[in-house]
Amino acid sequence: MPVIAIYVRVSTQRQAQSQSTEQQLERLRAYVLAQNWDLASEHIFRDDGYSGGILQRPGLDRLRDAVANAWIDRILITAPDRLARNYVHQVLLVEELQRYGAEVEFLDRPMSQDPHDQLLLQIRGAVAEYERTLINERMRRGRL
Repeated sequence: MPVIAIYVRVSTQRQAQSQSTEQQLERLRAYVLAQNWDLASEHIFRDDGYSGGILQRPGLDRLRDAVANAWIDRILITAPDRLARNYVHQVLLVEELQRYGAEVEFLDRPMSQDPHDQLLLQIRGAVAEYERTLINERMRRGRL
């Protein structure tokens, strides 16, 4: 049986308080249960209130360490933008995790090595990055 981990993230404390993280956890746990897999509590990695535009996040760091130590076979994440908002970061992280033997699975759109799936992942990553830039610009203007 594979060793499963899940990763969840929300950007702001407001999102964290509105149960966005809990909603992600609920969906991921339901998927694990439907597959008849086990999920140890120490394999739940979360970052509440951390931007997807940065790579230094405590939960993500612990996940990367666990994968590097070969403790994890499969990582479940609701969507690519929960892993990272920057497309380059998404690609780097997925490649790093796969290099250590962990399979990364996104619930919203399961990906394969098929060129169409890889193109879709790139497009979604670019859109997430664009959306983050727009939000930052709107917040900057709002502060002014």
